[in-house]
Amino acid sequence: MALDIGIDAKTRKKVAGALEQVLADTYSLYAKTHGYHWNIEGPRFLTLHTLFETQYNELWLSLDLIAERIRSLGHYAPFGNSIATKSTIKGDTVVPSEDEMLANLAAGNEAVVKAARAALETAEEAGDQATADLMTQRVSIGEKAAWMLRAHLAK
Repeated sequence: MALDIGIDAKTRKKVAGALEQVLADTYSLYAKTHGYHWNIEGPRFLTLHTLFETQYNELWLSLDLIAERIRSLGHYAPFGNSIATKSTIKGDTVVPSEDEMLANLAAGNEAVVKAARAALETAEEAGDQATADLMTQRVSIGEKAAWMLRAHLAK
């Protein structure tokens, strides 16, 4: 049975593709944030440990929303290696300092915001209000997370 949500198949595929980038970047940022939570050390340990936990929990919940939106558009959500290779956020080879963690996570949130803005534009062009609403939320949450991380950076 064909999916009938008022958006043609070609357009749904384009929107789903944009969402795949948001999902991949969000998944990578989730993993990085959680890893930093486990490995944070230093004088701001408790503050940053708690901040990172709050942020990785929010990212984890958002993954389901994004993946389910891709499924709602009639496409499979990427997983495993396909999600890792698509992400613009790369993993670390060593545990960075507190400030490097903060800067890396701020940049990661900005990458998610960039992908979400692109998906938002694609969704708006397609007349896909549900995806546009989801991406508007992701932009807002990502911008706030980046701001909070940068506020902790030593000047």
